[in-house]
Amino acid sequence: MRPFSRHRLAATALVAIGALVLSMATSAEAAPRTSSVRTAFATAAQRTGVPASLLEAICYTEGRLSMHSGHPSLDHGFGCMHLTANDHAHTLREAARDLGVSTHNLKTDLATNVLGGAAVLRDDARRLSRDGHLPTSLGGWYGAVAAYSGAVVKQTALMYADAVFSALRHGFTGRTDNGQQLTLAPRAVHPVRTSARAVQTQASALPAGCQRDTAVDYSPAIDCIVPAKIFDCKVSKFAYPGCTYQDANRPSSSPIRGVVIHDIEGTAQDGLNVFQDHNSGVSIHYVVDTDGTVYQLLRERDIAYQDGNFNSNVHTIGIEHAGFDANGYQWYNATEYLASAQLVAYLLTKYHLPLDRGAIVAHGTVPSPNYLSENHVDPGPYWMWDYYFSLIHNQGVPYSPTSTDPHLITISNDQRPQADGTETPDDFGFYYLYSGPSTASAPIPALDSGGADITDESDNVEAGVSYYSVGDPVPDPAGTGDMMYQIWYGEYDQLHASTPSRFQDAQLAWVAVPPTSHVVPGVGTAVTITPTDGASSMFVYGDPDTSTSHILGSAPAGATFASMTSVGDPTHPKKLFYEIDFNHRQAWVPATDVTVSGG
Repeated sequence: MRPFSRHRLAATALVAIGALVLSMATSAEAAPRTSSVRTAFATAAQRTGVPASLLEAICYTEGRLSMHSGHPSLDHGFGCMHLTANDHAHTLREAARDLGVSTHNLKTDLATNVLGGAAVLRDDARRLSRDGHLPTSLGGWYGAVAAYSGAVVKQTALMYADAVFSALRHGFTGRTDNGQQLTLAPRAVHPVRTSARAVQTQASALPAGCQRDTAVDYSPAIDCIVPAKIFDCKVSKFAYPGCTYQDANRPSSSPIRGVVIHDIEGTAQDGLNVFQDHNSGVSIHYVVDTDGTVYQLLRERDIAYQDGNFNSNVHTIGIEHAGFDANGYQWYNATEYLASAQLVAYLLTKYHLPLDRGAIVAHGTVPSPNYLSENHVDPGPYWMWDYYFSLIHNQGVPYSPTSTDPHLITISNDQRPQADGTETPDDFGFYYLYSGPSTASAPIPALDSGGADITDESDNVEAGVSYYSVGDPVPDPAGTGDMMYQIWYGEYDQLHASTPSRFQDAQLAWVAVPPTSHVVPGVGTAVTITPTDGASSMFVYGDPDTSTSHILGSAPAGATFASMTSVGDPTHPKKLFYEIDFNHRQAWVPATDVTVSGG
């Protein structure tokens, strides 16, 4: 990825519209180029018979109205209608054939992309109809939308249709790449679910070592569970890292407290290649592909070596996703989000876990056991946490109650996937920290001091995670429109000391929240550092253990953090630890050395 200034020194220029102008379409059905996004949908509806509101809902659900400058999703889908060219769906080619236009035009021009998606939806509806006629009601398009999803599991295809119809019922407001606003008013629509009876998903060829059977924990998953005699470190003849996981009997042997969200930095097959290799030394419970396929690699009861922190591994279930953490234009597509959300909803329900960022964590928020090494950063700044949580919630899982403490906050951002060349700090889920109450003040110390690494987490906070705001927010005097909130944060303030160290000291810093995001009530309780020995500061740990080898840094007496969860025995404070969000990552402090206020 190109070098990128993360500190808003200048806004990134939009890709020039003229660079996207291509040859004119030759077919009479080709979409005219238009300056009105509303006209583009109306024209497509008039020419194909597909309701304009339905096209708008799909364009928003799939691509947040963005064309991504012609770049594909990881599933090789293009534009806001996600016209695909992959092994299991060729809707891009189908649209080009129907309209008599070039695939290049479909990839880059919004009006043509919308018309292409409409043509494919029309084809799907006719194939599902007994008489070849199009549906006579908006709800009657439910089956065609399910078919349009490209999902290889019918349950995921129906989830896709449900998501689109949810957008219709609730409405939305969004902006196109050139800044045009599109608002869809809520519609009282009732999906005709019987229209999806004839939807047939096309199962792709199974990867080596996988099979369709019932010997899985999660019934929609493909069974790729690795053989214990080779991979289980308790019975394998190969010493670690010649084995990859540890047999257990969770949750009886140890409680399952959360789910860790990863990305593969590649395709699902790339991930399977690693997790099916006993010499890799790493393992995972589930892999989610861009077509909605879920692969199970380990039993949920077993401990995966997945996130670089053994204590976390013992108590979590890991899910890998096809994708890249640094490439905003190779976005995680709607079908992948939906399949993952359904899996997580099942896990939360099964293990009685809350729907919050204390239980559903990014790999990038799992700390290394100590300050001597860094952990991973996936799924990265482009993972849409608000959208993802809404999908899980739509599966019937209630949100965790928010705190009544006005100082406990979280940043909400339903950011859209961005095109290469149009990413700006407002458009993704990381929010940067400054030494003073202005974006003109110095940024706090960062591991990536040059600011080119968009995935560096050392000087920012993440959407959806709760923090304790000290005092009142102030408008950014630099005139950005941001609001500045003061929080305690574990800074890398010893990077340039005479003896450099990655030991982190909690200090007050200011986080800049742009007007495109929203500060909402957080989850959990406030935890204030109050060392029992009267010391001026205390250690902060990488897991709930006071072993000196697990130290991340220190926090001064009086520093206050948000705690979204705790572990241990509440009746024995010496065995109880509170999680705090210390430095973009979770950390732990003993209950004996903190004061907890109500939330």
